Amino acid sequence: MISHLSHTGIFVKDQDEALRFYTEKLGFELRDDMTIEGYRWLTVGAKGHPELELVLSALKPGGELNEEGVELYTRLQDNGQLGGGVLHTDDCRKTYEELKAKGVEFVRPPEEHPYGVEAVFKDNSGNWFSLVQPV
Repeated sequence: MISHLSHTGIFVKDQDEALRFYTEKLGFELRDDMTIEGYRWLTVGAKGHPELELVLSALKPGGELNEEGVELYTRLQDNGQLGGGVLHTDDCRKTYEELKAKGVEFVRPPEEHPYGVEAVFKDNSGNWFSLVQPV
């Protein structure tokens, strides 16, 4: 039986730029940065939550992707079609202002919904995330 999800991943156009985005702008911490058989295993996670890591995978041919896959992912990211997940916050409006001041690109400002307050932003590779303050 499966016990829990420990890692989830997204493809990024430049791993070093993505690392800076997630650590400097979002405040995540670096968990792993190592090379295994030519593959850079790069993970980050929210401080205080070691149970889940985000894998920042290189958007280049090899492993899971061939050249056609890279082109497809690039087009989808450029069009804002690839979601990366939902991030929780205690105060969506405050976090929105803080992240916006750091240069994070929001595609939707905070809005009220039945499940809470939500804003949507994109990372520097074009993956979008919902920032949610649950009710």
